[in-house]
Amino acid sequence: MYFDFDRCDFAEQDQATTAPALSDAQRQISWAGLLAATDAWQARALAAGVLPGHALVISGHKEIEFVVAMLGCLRLGITYVPVDSINPPERLKLITERVAAARCYNATLNRFEDGAAVCAPLAEPGIAYIMFTSGSTGEPKGVQIGRDSVALFASWIRDCLALGPRPAFMNQMLFSFDFSLFDLCGALALGGACVLCPRETIAAPDAFVRYLADTGVQVWASTPAFVRQQFLNDDFNQAHLPQLGVFVFGAESLSPAMAEQLWARFPDARIINSYGPTEATCSTTWVEIKRPLDGARNPLSIGRAKPYAEVFLDDGEICIAGDHVMRGYLGRPDLTAKSLFLHNGKRAYRTGDIGEIDEQGLVYFHGRRDDQIKLNGYRIELGEIDAALASLPGVHAAATIALRRPDGSLVRMIGFVSSPETLAPGVIGPLPEQLHNWKQALGERLPHYMVPSELVACGLFPTNVSDKVDRKRLESQYRETRMKPTKEQP
Repeated sequence: MYFDFDRCDFAEQDQATTAPALSDAQRQISWAGLLAATDAWQARALAAGVLPGHALVISGHKEIEFVVAMLGCLRLGITYVPVDSINPPERLKLITERVAAARCYNATLNRFEDGAAVCAPLAEPGIAYIMFTSGSTGEPKGVQIGRDSVALFASWIRDCLALGPRPAFMNQMLFSFDFSLFDLCGALALGGACVLCPRETIAAPDAFVRYLADTGVQVWASTPAFVRQQFLNDDFNQAHLPQLGVFVFGAESLSPAMAEQLWARFPDARIINSYGPTEATCSTTWVEIKRPLDGARNPLSIGRAKPYAEVFLDDGEICIAGDHVMRGYLGRPDLTAKSLFLHNGKRAYRTGDIGEIDEQGLVYFHGRRDDQIKLNGYRIELGEIDAALASLPGVHAAATIALRRPDGSLVRMIGFVSSPETLAPGVIGPLPEQLHNWKQALGERLPHYMVPSELVACGLFPTNVSDKVDRKRLESQYRETRMKPTKEQP
């Protein structure tokens, strides 16, 4: 049995029905069990008043029920909106109101709950899911992805990556993070198994490795930063995970040193690098990294365009065209008009990423045009954090910077609040008393991965020629004040 994303339904329902389909920290279910659970969930959803053409917000973490709900939505023609429990209630409420969902499904509690005060069907038909990403205006943006786009993504995993019959995929990224679909679509389209890895399991390194070994994980997809964390565990190697043979990276730049370090732990592993924003259904380019890497560029190439995609440059900016490109931002025609255009009769998206394409068609990523960053795989608009900081008591202006290691990878974020009354321009000092609980206050508005690790007060912010906050000069001021020259920079 497998899930056919072209038809959004289970196929070959009489074959391999007892093979494992999903595992979480509590249990494992077979393909027959997954089909039965999805049938039952659909009946409950219809009885609860969930209608095709409408959105359903699904909240939770890494429960089997979360996946069941997503599949049920695909089969019923309901647009699902995944929101991980890591998000504060205020953000969940904002998203629910934005999509005008009559009902929500709490996967953790396995129950349907009340939705938005004002409910309505979606204006755009044929939407599989809406994922909310960080927004530069201070509010998250809803990216609308079509059912046909998801089918194309699943076909790439099935037809291009040669992962073998019924592979087991590790799934650790949040369902509200689009890269998590790689594991899910791959496992379901190939009739394999998706091994859900909750935060609690990952937090215990030895137990995490045992869990992956016991479930026979063969394919690993994550950011390079997540693998870097695993290197702290001596058991993260081929001897303890003999079936793990494929690593797929995305959402962050991959360095040759990182690839070599991984091969030192898993000598026989295949390493695949990929790239693509949420607006282009998870990924658009890919390449298999091959030895030797002597003389390889740093960071490594993000690959060539998939069969159904076109990648090109417009004044140095990476643009993506194809049927996998989003249908626009929900309720934001202004943002949609700035980002989407037609190219050779296909929807095309301006990524905001700066890149290069060499003679072999390999794409290289060179950074951003704006203040968007990727930290531990999470896409973050610094402007959204600025807006949240500016809402704190007594704060009139705020700015955020991201500190980097020498290789360019991000380490952490530092927040600044302006205190020109007490501090001279360029001077960094202590926070005022009313901000002593700033982390708690910020956590009520933002998910934890968007909360800076430190908040400092500063005099008048330095500005550039456009009268915008000069984040590079702000970073220099911070380093001069906080970091001694003799210390190794992050």
